[in-house]
Amino acid sequence: MTTHLTGHVSGKVMQKSILITGCSSGIGLASAQQLYNMGYRILAACRKPEDVERMNKAGYTGILLDLDCEQSVQHAAEKVIALTDNRLYGLFNNAGYGVYGPLHTLSRQQISQQFSTNLFGIHQLTTLLLPAMIGHHEGRIVMTSSVMGLVATPGRGAYAASKYALEAWSDTLRMELYHSGIQVCLIEPGPIHTRFTDNVKQSQSDKPVKNPGIAARFTLGPDDVAKKVCHAFSSAKPKTRYPVTLVAHALSWLRRLLPTCMMDKILRG
Repeated sequence: MTTHLTGHVSGKVMQKSILITGCSSGIGLASAQQLYNMGYRILAACRKPEDVERMNKAGYTGILLDLDCEQSVQHAAEKVIALTDNRLYGLFNNAGYGVYGPLHTLSRQQISQQFSTNLFGIHQLTTLLLPAMIGHHEGRIVMTSSVMGLVATPGRGAYAASKYALEAWSDTLRMELYHSGIQVCLIEPGPIHTRFTDNVKQSQSDKPVKNPGIAARFTLGPDDVAKKVCHAFSSAKPKTRYPVTLVAHALSWLRRLLPTCMMDKILRG
């Protein structure tokens, strides 16, 4: 493990700290491992106490965090600020989940919970932690968006809406922080082998929304996403957006080039 990623506070050398949410598995865990090997101190936020303990045993600093709970976000932010002596270099807003099903089958509460985790909790956590970043004139805020933040498909409307909103929120934050030294990046994965699909909440258990069979040909692993995350945190000139997988790259271009009627025909499947 390299240890050159440091800063100075009152004559002390401090390892740069990154908070990663949704760190128990998948993209979050793969990113934690790669960033840790690069020399960063990892604050690993998880929703379940047993996963927090597992993060501690792995050499990270476990943080209990439920983005759907306002008090949990408040407590987690206070702990991060205390652990980092009010100097946080990076925030990876990775946690999230999907609610799938035709829009007419979803209740207001289900839509609200989808946005609570995928946007409202991220907003609260980020704004609470910004004072620990903005005064030091450096830092990175990285978001896990999705190809569903670029296009919407039948059965994934609630999830896509939350990711569309996250994209707009991130674009605004990037412009508002332009002179702060903090850079904001979006990771836009396509199909990835993680536990995300297993944790999707289906509104119609007898008619679950599934990925088309052809998607399996273009599916990558979480390590492929983590490489992009590492670039976003370590590069002197990080990209604004990082599409991951051929599907994400293709849809990013197609939505710019094709008329809406043709895109609808493609996305209807």
